Amino acid sequence: MGMTCSQAVADTLEWALVQAYQNNPSLNAQRAALRATDENVPQALSGYRPKLSLTGNAGYNYENATSEFPIAGTLTTTKFAEQFLSRSVGATASQTLYNGFQTANRTRQAESQVMAARETLRVTEQQVLLDAATAYMNLLRDQAILDLNRRNVEVLTEQLKQTRDRFNVGEVTRTDVAQAESRLAAGRSSLLGAQSNYVTSQANYRRIIGVDPGRLAPGTPVDRLSPHMLALAIKQGQAQSPSVLAAAYGADVAELAVKVSEGALYPNLTLNASALQGTDPAYEILKETAFAVVGTLTVPIYQGGAEYSAIRQAKETLGQQRLNLDVNRDQARATVVQSWGQLDAAKAQIEATTAQVNAAEIALNGVREEARVGQRTTLDVLNAQQELVNARVALVTAQHDRVVASYTLLAAVGGLSMQRLGLDVLIYDPQVHYQQVRDAWIGVRNPDGR
Repeated sequence: MGMTCSQAVADTLEWALVQAYQNNPSLNAQRAALRATDENVPQALSGYRPKLSLTGNAGYNYENATSEFPIAGTLTTTKFAEQFLSRSVGATASQTLYNGFQTANRTRQAESQVMAARETLRVTEQQVLLDAATAYMNLLRDQAILDLNRRNVEVLTEQLKQTRDRFNVGEVTRTDVAQAESRLAAGRSSLLGAQSNYVTSQANYRRIIGVDPGRLAPGTPVDRLSPHMLALAIKQGQAQSPSVLAAAYGADVAELAVKVSEGALYPNLTLNASALQGTDPAYEILKETAFAVVGTLTVPIYQGGAEYSAIRQAKETLGQQRLNLDVNRDQARATVVQSWGQLDAAKAQIEATTAQVNAAEIALNGVREEARVGQRTTLDVLNAQQELVNARVALVTAQHDRVVASYTLLAAVGGLSMQRLGLDVLIYDPQVHYQQVRDAWIGVRNPDGR
């Protein structure tokens, strides 16, 4: 009963998008990658916190000694052996007070890594939703083309029957029958190709959306959610595209990596505290207790030159990331312009192919009537029938392209999301997991913020 209800709802493109958003393994894998990146922040923050440790030791000590000393002018030798148990327990604490701002910069770097990973998640989310919309429309198109080819075979079969009947009464020649047979064979070949495409689209639908397809309702375009002017679309794409934003955060990460590397040249100040308690019978001390608090200042002078190389390397990486940001901006602009052109072309193709279908239907009806009175040949009827099928296939393809292009444009301007589409689904909030782990001092269990 539950499967029947699901399939009844699965007839819409919006429902398919919700299923892909919830079930697509690539999207869920990217969410897991983001949660792993979240852990970089508490790891960086650990540099502000003290390090504590306990030590303990216990064991038997064995001593074997020989002593010589004079007694009444005679040298006397004495041997003795002793075995005793010694044990101690201690605690140490270390706190970094200054390390060239490396901890602060590592924390800011980790936060930028998290922001970049969130934008990468948006890239994956947009791609999954676009793939889902494309898979849905591909299946809808291929199903319609399959139905058109199936209907075409039925019409051609009837046409061949009528041609044979007319041949039997001498109205047409054997050539007309052969033409009808040839066109029927070609129609059956097209039908087999359409069936193959339909099966492939079914498999892609199942792979991307995660459920088997039911009866599909027509998809609707979403270009109403995109800017209505190309200049605005380009501006929004270069400012809000997740690929551009991820590259911008990547440049921030690289810039902070330079500062972290430069911190290795600064002094390092730490505070160490220790406490020790133990027994040592070898020195006839029953209990020994010691405390120490020591500050250590380390000033690097020269360490072989590796730190200077690391700084130069980080600066080169920063330059690379800045260039990568420019590349992503240029790519975002190109994608917007391309998507805009595809959408405009699809709209025009729908108008043209609609007129083509109407004209082809009128032409086919006229050719059939003229052929009935002997003014047209069988080949004329077959050609008119094929032109109508081609026009209908072109219209179906144009309608498919119109919807897919609208989703492509929305993704290009960075607006393809469940929130923007207004679909009823529980939105994945990456902030939940981030807040759960950011200030965690201890614990090995993963929180449930997913």
